[in-house]
Amino acid sequence: MRILGIESSCDETGIAIYDDEKGLLAHQLYSQVKVHADYGGVVPELASRDHVRKTLPLIDAAFAQAGCGPEDLDGIAYTAGPGLVGALLVGTSIGRSLAYGWDIPAVAVHHMEGHLLAPMLEENTPEFPFIALLVSGGHTMMVKVAGIGQYEVLGESVDDAAGEAFDKTAKLLGLDYPGGPRLAKMAEQGVAKRFVFPRPMTDKPGLDFSFSGLKTAASITIREKDDDDQTKADIAHAFQTAVIDTLVIKCKRALKQTDIKRLVIAGGVSANTQLRLQLERVMKGMKGEVFYPRTEFCTDNGAMIAYAGMQRLKAGQFATLDMKTKPRWPIDSLEPI
Repeated sequence: MRILGIESSCDETGIAIYDDEKGLLAHQLYSQVKVHADYGGVVPELASRDHVRKTLPLIDAAFAQAGCGPEDLDGIAYTAGPGLVGALLVGTSIGRSLAYGWDIPAVAVHHMEGHLLAPMLEENTPEFPFIALLVSGGHTMMVKVAGIGQYEVLGESVDDAAGEAFDKTAKLLGLDYPGGPRLAKMAEQGVAKRFVFPRPMTDKPGLDFSFSGLKTAASITIREKDDDDQTKADIAHAFQTAVIDTLVIKCKRALKQTDIKRLVIAGGVSANTQLRLQLERVMKGMKGEVFYPRTEFCTDNGAMIAYAGMQRLKAGQFATLDMKTKPRWPIDSLEPI
């Protein structure tokens, strides 16, 4: 089976072609960072317009890269949610229309299922069951995964997602959009333990997350301290350490509660080097293993949508002709395979 994947849930247009025997044949990605940089964050209307401009040219580029055409496809997968409704409508309408015109099936893919399954694009893939930590700009959740579509949400953020807290704190530090990766870079120059921020919701049972209080603590410190580069770096270091410690504590708790030794981390924040190092040490101590996608597949991309869509198409789960998007879509409501 060969499938075209379309990702347009936020500010990146991702197109990929995946073959179940040959693997990933093409991967095209356009980031809207420059479009939104002047505004300090994603402007939904501008995001939608840019998806309109870029999706079809990127599909043409993917066909050229893969050396194939529409006649070689067995299906199309597109992100139907969650995400920005306008951006989702672009990918959904294009994906569904092309599938209708080319007389092939289409499947609506859950964005976070795409992230969750992204490690399956690598050579070393996790076996079921495993625990998944999904951390991105819009989501932070801990999921027990018994199989594709068999998801039990063990905990999630009650306010800001980890990636959102990174971006907001970076903005307070005067860093340009996208702030999260810039804050992580600044933290490399920081002095450890000069500032210590709380590890929210780690002193009580459960696996839910909260990062708004941590963001507020960082905000107060930024306002009170001298505005020099070293102080900013020290605050960035303390903030990143607090977020990572919180995520690691919750992962250890989830693994012990479920007695599972395999951990998957995915989503944009999973590209954070320090988070990966910490979780690798934890899993080694627990005699377990951690899995994550390569850096280019941590952020939004078409490859993960193509892979997730292929699994759904193989199970006979096709989209109907109506073009529905789901800006809010609980991952544990998905149909199992």
